[in-house]
Amino acid sequence: MDRFTEKKRSLLFGLPLSFTTYIIDEELLRKKEGFLSLKENDCYLYKIQDVTLQRSLIERLFGLSTIVCHTGDTTDPVLALSHIRNGEEIKKYLVKVSDEERLKRRTINTLNITADNIDDDL
Repeated sequence: MDRFTEKKRSLLFGLPLSFTTYIIDEELLRKKEGFLSLKENDCYLYKIQDVTLQRSLIERLFGLSTIVCHTGDTTDPVLALSHIRNGEEIKKYLVKVSDEERLKRRTINTLNITADNIDDDL
């Protein structure tokens, strides 16, 4: 069982000065934010459709990454894990586990293709 817990870090030397924590386990991606008032957002891994790894120059200098997850979740369709360490490893894990979860739940990704002009062509 792999589990990742990462804190959002500042771009200044990559120090964990933020109160945002990302927790990734076998089924959920959880984002916890806040100090006095806590906000928690969960996304099932089978809903993750695409994962992108972004690294700016400053992030590369301090060994940080930003992972952008495009999901089918209604509350957060684009979920960004900002300024975290071990970005490449976490991205590989997210891609692998999200595919496994979709197979396990027997779900598929579909595109919204409209057929507005089909009658005109016929």
